[in-house]
Amino acid sequence: MRSFYLLVFLVLSGLSYGQRSHVAPENFNKEQKNVLRVVLNVFEAMRKSDSTLLASCFVENPDMYTAFTDRNGKAKLHKGNFRGFKNAVASEKNQVWDEPVWDLKVDIDGDMAMAWMSYAFYLDNEMLHCGVDVMLLHRENQQWKIYHISDTRTTEGCDVPESLKKQ
Repeated sequence: MRSFYLLVFLVLSGLSYGQRSHVAPENFNKEQKNVLRVVLNVFEAMRKSDSTLLASCFVENPDMYTAFTDRNGKAKLHKGNFRGFKNAVASEKNQVWDEPVWDLKVDIDGDMAMAWMSYAFYLDNEMLHCGVDVMLLHRENQQWKIYHISDTRTTEGCDVPESLKKQ
C-alpha cells in the first residue's frame, strides 16, 4: 500500500512540475524518482517562498558554490551560505523566483546520488541567467538530503526549451 501512495504522489508531482521542467521521470527507477522529488522540491520552495519545504531538502549545513566568469573574463568560484539562501527564499518579495530545469540526470551509488540539470533563473518573466545545477545527496533513514549544491551562471547562450521560456 505504501508503494501505491508513493506512486500516486510521484505521478501528481510530475503533473504539477511538468509545467516548469523537461524531466522524464518515467525513465527513472524508484530511487531516482525519490531523488528527483527532493530536487524539484527545492525549486517549488523557491517559487512559493517556502523556507520550511526548502530546509526539508537539505542536511543541516550544506555546501553551496557558484562557478562563473567575472567581467574581466576570469573564472571565479564563490562559496555561498545556506542560511543566507534560506532567508532570501523566505523573505517577502514582489517577484516570483522561478527556476525551470531540463535535461535532468540522476546517478546513484549506494547512499549517494548526484543530480545534474540545465536551468534558467527568472524573476517573474525576466530571465536573469542560466547554467547548470549539480546537487549531491545522501540517503539516511530512507530519506535523500542535499549536502552539496553547485551551479554555473551565464547570461549568454541560454538555450532554454521553448515550452519553458517566459514571455
